[in-house]
Amino acid sequence: MTLELRPAPREWLLLLVLSGIQFSQMVDFMVLMPLGTQLMRAFDITPTQLGFFVSIYAVAASLSGFFSALVIDRFDRRTAMLALYACFAATMAACALAPSYATLLAARTAAGAFGGVVAANIFTIVADVVPEARRGRAFGAVMSAFSLASILGVPISLYLALHFTWRAPYVFLAALCTGVLLAAWFVIPPVRAHLAAAGERNALAQLRVVFGEANHLRIFAFSALLVFSGFLVFPFIAPYLVTNVGVSEAQLPLVYLVAGIAALFTARLVGGWSDTLGRRAVFAWCAAVTAIAALATTSLPRSPLLVAALVLMLMFAASSARMVPAMALITSGAAPRLRGSVMSFNASIQQLAAGAASFVASLVVGRSAGGELTRYWMIGILSAAGTLACIALARRVRSAEKRP
Repeated sequence: MTLELRPAPREWLLLLVLSGIQFSQMVDFMVLMPLGTQLMRAFDITPTQLGFFVSIYAVAASLSGFFSALVIDRFDRRTAMLALYACFAATMAACALAPSYATLLAARTAAGAFGGVVAANIFTIVADVVPEARRGRAFGAVMSAFSLASILGVPISLYLALHFTWRAPYVFLAALCTGVLLAAWFVIPPVRAHLAAAGERNALAQLRVVFGEANHLRIFAFSALLVFSGFLVFPFIAPYLVTNVGVSEAQLPLVYLVAGIAALFTARLVGGWSDTLGRRAVFAWCAAVTAIAALATTSLPRSPLLVAALVLMLMFAASSARMVPAMALITSGAAPRLRGSVMSFNASIQQLAAGAASFVASLVVGRSAGGELTRYWMIGILSAAGTLACIALARRVRSAEKRP
């Protein structure tokens, strides 16, 4: 390995802390979906209402991401991250203390508003600090948080929910966020190289310059379809496994554990491949496998636990793997002086796409008289088609940086 591809110890420490932030944000978002069965029972809500529960988080994240994009490049990345993450931690406590469905919904809205911008700032800091030659590995490390959320965060949260109450996972997250925030205070360095150019533009000028760049529009289209195709499937995986496949609620942590281990392995592996074999080629292979996994997941009949775990493992591993080269393409395609704004707009668009996907899925998926989910297979076909279309869109995204 050349010196150029070998990260410094300080860089690994930064990636570890950013992974911790990403981990907590991902657990917060992911745990709501496997808790879907409990929430539907506790609040006596329909699949459509559950889909709205997921969608409101995404819509709030989308709106906050859009407005933050107008000003985010005017601040030190460190200052912005610490302030946003502190507010996100506070929303976890608010979720734990929510006395009713309406107040929990309000707390989830606030969590989305801060969590979406936090996620965008993570990728912006990585892109600003890590040279492009090893950025694929860096994104693979940070995005391993998705896998760790499945391996550790979701099973722990489900265990707490099953043995205490649905509030327990949010108490756990509030405590976790507090510890990670303290580490971030000491580890994240000032990131200010972008400030000189950012101070020269007002909000409207920022809009024009970001959306006036054709490559940015290609990034946004690619990113939106990528997230939309994935989030068509994910909100109803846990309820489908329980009601249709025959997995018990007590077995869900084990299924997510196995799936998360597979996703962790592939995220790290694909990160290295992206730097050596090329991001577009690696993305194309991962997207093709994701399409197959979506079809299998949404049409799985009543099956043994082992079969259910293997299918979900394929879904998580492929979905996690495709996002690594995708995010490397997206961040490299953003002009460095505009990267904070582009990534915030991108996060906003991704969250809007996730919310739209959850809402569309909730309209399509129904429930039979026996309690089983219906028409989920149609979601699989839509997801596979969108995922394959992303391969063509990825070819059109161009790097805004010269590779060393």
